[in-house]
Amino acid sequence: MLLGAHMSIAGGVDKSIPLGKKIGCDTIQIFTKSSNQWEAKPLAKEEIENFKRNRKEMGIDLVVAHDAYLINLGSPDDLLWKRSIDAFVMEMNRCEQLEIPFLITHPGSHMGAGEEAGLMRIAEAIDRIHSRTKGFKTMVVLETTAGQGTNLGYRFEHLAKIIKNVKKKCAIGICFDTCHAFAAGYEIRDKKSFDKTFREFDRILGLNLLKAFHLNDSLKGLGSRVDRHQHIGKGEMGLEPFRFLLNDRLLKKFPMYLETPKGPDYAEDVQNLKILRSLIRNR
Repeated sequence: MLLGAHMSIAGGVDKSIPLGKKIGCDTIQIFTKSSNQWEAKPLAKEEIENFKRNRKEMGIDLVVAHDAYLINLGSPDDLLWKRSIDAFVMEMNRCEQLEIPFLITHPGSHMGAGEEAGLMRIAEAIDRIHSRTKGFKTMVVLETTAGQGTNLGYRFEHLAKIIKNVKKKCAIGICFDTCHAFAAGYEIRDKKSFDKTFREFDRILGLNLLKAFHLNDSLKGLGSRVDRHQHIGKGEMGLEPFRFLLNDRLLKKFPMYLETPKGPDYAEDVQNLKILRSLIRNR
């Protein structure tokens, strides 16, 4: 089982792996550039080589990436939409250089244009991204969202609609965020409801599309549509959803990443990983 957390890239992307190893991660998630800027200087050859060497030497074979927060593939504004596509292509290139298999992204926001228009806009954006990244091994992975504001992806049907309208369906996957799904209204706190939610996911999307999980408790309640992460077992969800997930025969095989609040020494990640591992049976 691969458990990890989102790690800082301060000082270079290659520094994220020793940091992840130090706090006990089996796998890590990173940004490949600043998350709140459009531009980024190219990755240096030495940085790329160090990143790959660190992965091999430290046994963290799987690293995934999350895209920058400025990107909105659902924007009705042509200038912002095209800029978002360009930025996403740049991040795909960086992932390809680093041999990162998944670039995780919130699908996008319709910004008042309506859900149907926004979903079609996202699908078209992904088609344009795929056309500019032919031959890439890196996959676009859509994340389930809480549905805050005009954000799309808070219903499984949203993600299914996007994928239905993407031409290259084999190059797209799903990341299930526990906090987001709960805040969006999917009950997972008891076993019956947990199983029902994933049966629904399988019926609408298919478990074959799952690539990763984000493990976050929720500061806000079921169906609140508010995206606020909390430490494992300290929020509205409690420990049970994580216990169900970590012991599910089909779901526990996917890599899982914490995105919970943290301080500079990552003590919170250490504690959250400890709690998660304590929930696994037959260790």
